Amino acid sequence: MPNQDGVFLPNEDTTFGADVTVTGTTTLAGATTISGALTQTGAVAGAAGITSSSPTAGVGYATGAGGAVTQITSATTGVTLNAVTGTITTVALTNVAGVDHTFVVTNSAVAATDVVVAHTQTYGGTADGIPIVNVQAVAAGSFTLNIRNTGAVALDALMTISFAVIKGVAA
Repeated sequence: MPNQDGVFLPNEDTTFGADVTVTGTTTLAGATTISGALTQTGAVAGAAGITSSSPTAGVGYATGAGGAVTQITSATTGVTLNAVTGTITTVALTNVAGVDHTFVVTNSAVAATDVVVAHTQTYGGTADGIPIVNVQAVAAGSFTLNIRNTGAVALDALMTISFAVIKGVAA
């Protein structure tokens, strides 16, 4: 079934040796192996898991799922970015050694049960200023980031933060 419209429900182990395109919902009841590409325009549901054996492709978001925003005014000014992944460029940070700055990211893609992962993508300032970012809180429609200078001198440049939302549930 290389091209299928509507609901696609393989109830047993299924193997496809070519690319598969599905428009609609896919529910997998057995093991499904696709040696080509899977293009899915609806939801995919499975009771087991989704894995990748590729040493370079992995599992992640496709082009168009992310966004970018630039913080204005100060290091504590909140930003809005409604995407499951993205980058945030801060204002020029001035945290002295050992000082934190916290700001809220308003994001309609985030549920209270989600896991948000964030890290420093780039920082172009003084080598002895070391900004570390962590997620301090997650709520429905937002998450809070904390930037701490763990270095010996004040921060003195912009920082780019990358984040990704992993959808979660309470039970």
